[in-house]
Amino acid sequence: MSAPTRFDRGHTDDLMSFLAASPTPYHAVATAAERLEKAGFRQVAETDAWEGTSGGKYVLRGGAIIAWYVPKGAEAHTPFRIIGAHTDSPNLRVKPLPDTGAHGWRQVAVEIYGGPLLNSWLDRDLGLAGRLSLRDGSTRLVNVDRPLLRVPQLAIHLDRSVNDGLKLDKQRHLQPVWGLGDAREGDLISFLEQESGLPAGQVTGWDLMTHSVERPAYLGRDGELLAGPRMDNLLSVHAATAALAAVAAADSGLSYIPVLAAFDHEENGSQSDTGADGPLLGSVLERSVFARGGSYEDRARAFAGTVCLSCDTGHAVHPNYAERHDPTHHPRVNGGPILKVNVNNRYATDGSGRSVFAAACEKAGVPFQSFVSNNSMPCGTTIGPITAARHGIRTVDIGVAILSMHSARELCGADDPFLLTNALVAFLEGQPSAA
Repeated sequence: MSAPTRFDRGHTDDLMSFLAASPTPYHAVATAAERLEKAGFRQVAETDAWEGTSGGKYVLRGGAIIAWYVPKGAEAHTPFRIIGAHTDSPNLRVKPLPDTGAHGWRQVAVEIYGGPLLNSWLDRDLGLAGRLSLRDGSTRLVNVDRPLLRVPQLAIHLDRSVNDGLKLDKQRHLQPVWGLGDAREGDLISFLEQESGLPAGQVTGWDLMTHSVERPAYLGRDGELLAGPRMDNLLSVHAATAALAAVAAADSGLSYIPVLAAFDHEENGSQSDTGADGPLLGSVLERSVFARGGSYEDRARAFAGTVCLSCDTGHAVHPNYAERHDPTHHPRVNGGPILKVNVNNRYATDGSGRSVFAAACEKAGVPFQSFVSNNSMPCGTTIGPITAARHGIRTVDIGVAILSMHSARELCGADDPFLLTNALVAFLEGQPSAA
């Protein structure tokens, strides 16, 4: 397959801004919501009665957002076209009793979230961000986006075998330092109250996590690569948000109701009220049907005609470890999005789903590639199989091929985000497919 034409980098520049503005799932959905608001979408509360009006709407719950656009004249049984993604990334998250330390160092107690490449968090300048829960029941986002913490690695002089194999104890070796002196209870939260302009004692709960403060950047002689944090999977959230806004703005005779479903907690199993294995998506879709005067029969008809693209990053062939990949499937960066296949249902793609995605890529003029795992290695999974099984929705697993997945800083082709977004637009606009 020949290399695609170099595209205007405005889209990738925008992705870089999105990544920088979204150090946590809570910030990611707030950033997506702000962009959708500018595109004419309006937030609806889950506790309110919903109207069956046309236009763009969205629901926020924690680190998840569900957004949809109802075209004028949409019937109650109109099927949905969904782009599913997730907002969370592996990282270090603050424990309930965060103030700790030893030997004159003040430290922050953290827990490992998901499956990070632990060594990628060593000797890296880290900020701290997340959600503060206040005494009055409200929440406040906080983002200390400057060098605040660091997990210092042991010097090679004190471990001469380190280059023969680094082994990190998750409890002892990954607690970051953030100052000198004795640990004082309440110190971290008091600091964050000051950073947020809050009176002392107002914060009664928190969901806080570290992030690298290094900016996303183009990389390589010709700038054909993009290095940055949280591409797994904010790259997909950004693409889906842009695609939904574009389709809503055009509203050119849509045959489906386009939907963005960005969930939290994919990296630890999706079993939460904001995860893909929770009821949020099904509840939103059903309420949309019923708000337009639909019956349970209309709901069943709508779901039967619905297709979901589970959009998550995948593995590009690694030049130093090609033997870890399937010998005949070598996705390359800037080669277009990948179609993920696993016959044991770690991915949800089947032949009919491939046809849907192939049609979208053909319509958009976007090349695509196929990914399958090496038979000798276990295969990861996504929200795809969960969505298919929980809602009875035909689901296809796709994404952008990257390197250094689950690192604090990942790498992709600088053209692939643009190619993915064009394919997503064509999918959301697409004509009904055969059952």
